Amino acid sequence: MGTATIYTIHYRLHGEPKSFVVRAEVMNNAEAWHWASCDAGVAHVGRIGRQGHERTKKTTRPWAEKYGITEVTWIAPQRL
Repeated sequence: MGTATIYTIHYRLHGEPKSFVVRAEVMNNAEAWHWASCDAGVAHVGRIGRQGHERTKKTTRPWAEKYGITEVTWIAPQRL
């Protein structure tokens, strides 16, 4: 079994705030920009591959910014 964790990602699409949760084994700024692009529908991948089984091309920050995505941040889960 993997070590996937649920993260919250916040971003702006053409100035409008958006947020969503994603389950991932690894999260960093590059991953957050990629997932924000997927959520906004501007990622340049045909589909999201199976985690750990398929390698997919990641969407980069410059690509996402061309389509109006800004201020991407992510939050790791908090322990209670």
